[in-house]
Amino acid sequence: MHDPHSERMSSGETRAASGLALVFAFRMLGMFMVLPVLATYGMDLAGATPALIGLAIGAYGLTQAIFQIPFGVISDRIGRRPVIYLGLIVFALGSVLAANSDSIWGVIAGRILQGAGAISAAVMALLSDLTREQHRTKAMAMIGMTIGLSFAVAMVVGPLLTRAFGLSGLFLATGAMALCGIVIVMFMVPRSTGTLQHRESGVAKQALLPTLRHPDLLRLDLGIFVLHAMLMSSFIALPLALVEKAGLPKEQHWWVYLTALLISFFAMIPFIIYGEKKRKMKRVLLGAVVTLMLTELFFWKFGDSLRTLVIGTVVFFTAFNLLEASLPSLISKVSPAGGKGTAMGVYSTSQFLGSALGGILGGWLFQHGGLSVVFLGGAGLAALWLAFAVTMREPPYVTSLRLPLSPEALREAGLAERLKAVNGVTDAVIVAEEAAIYIKLDTELLDRATLEQLVNPAPTCEA
Repeated sequence: MHDPHSERMSSGETRAASGLALVFAFRMLGMFMVLPVLATYGMDLAGATPALIGLAIGAYGLTQAIFQIPFGVISDRIGRRPVIYLGLIVFALGSVLAANSDSIWGVIAGRILQGAGAISAAVMALLSDLTREQHRTKAMAMIGMTIGLSFAVAMVVGPLLTRAFGLSGLFLATGAMALCGIVIVMFMVPRSTGTLQHRESGVAKQALLPTLRHPDLLRLDLGIFVLHAMLMSSFIALPLALVEKAGLPKEQHWWVYLTALLISFFAMIPFIIYGEKKRKMKRVLLGAVVTLMLTELFFWKFGDSLRTLVIGTVVFFTAFNLLEASLPSLISKVSPAGGKGTAMGVYSTSQFLGSALGGILGGWLFQHGGLSVVFLGGAGLAALWLAFAVTMREPPYVTSLRLPLSPEALREAGLAERLKAVNGVTDAVIVAEEAAIYIKLDTELLDRATLEQLVNPAPTCEA
């Protein structure tokens, strides 16, 4: 039997984390591969206009935002796997619908159906069921890295697949990936003994209202909303600018994205290290937002040659990837004890709503004002974010922990208050129905082992 306190992940935990990371990878590839090609290849579809292309890009995010939290709640009642299977089947059906459509409206309907297969919350909940608390952050980090890698791969593979097989082939490939996800969940991911309902992995009704009222969390939600709105609107304009302004055939766009993503990945790392080590994440965030705004203005003013567009794309993705990697960490730091799951649920919904708005707004701006107006709109969104971000407080540099409580500790009336008085503990909430305590901990001031002794003291032997 595996040691429950081992600092190493068990084979079952490793299989669960890697299998569910692959499921996310296939889903994200299906979502992202469309981005670099729909604005160019989609114009050949019957009835296509820039505004409708934007709607096709954004439609996925809209239904994803609507359904992901309800699907997570349903998975608590009927089980994770049925919800995941259903979501992947719906996604695959949407892919087939889009692949067999020769009009823009058919593609829009397919994208709406793809987004309706919202399984993110259910997958994360299943991951919580299959991993011990001390390894959950590590497992979630694996999924986070996988999503980032999927985005990079999609930017390169999407144009190559579309060049070889057209838009219909691309959509069929995304449907096949969803079906691969079903096979992985069936045969690779271990079975759970039961659903684990706790506040770090899903949305808790009790924590929802405080989350929606939390000023710094709302600033971060606005941030991810704007970030993905800028991404989607930029992918209306950038592929078209590469064709119309730089004269680069759409079949060759892949090398621009590959160059940008490789350079940006390594370029962002020093800033993350600086922000975390020096505890200056607010400064890093503000710098990245300013960089995004200036990059959009650079595209607007100088984006008329291949060289300037490639340089701008590299800088854009450096700032984008830095923010994409930093914002979830900031959410975890800022959220109150026991509120991380709810905060991440609202954050994820904001992300998909931003994707929806960005696609729709970018298409509309291009249709009515051209490429330059799209870039100006992106700069305006970044300026709005900056105005709110400057008022944010420096985040607390703390770790979220969930510790089980012994019957003795559960009966201690002033346990939460006693722990809050300990140097290094910033917040503590007891959830009696889970027999657990949620704690925000500064690990530079107090280590986990000491904290566990304070929460559940070892029984003393009497002579």
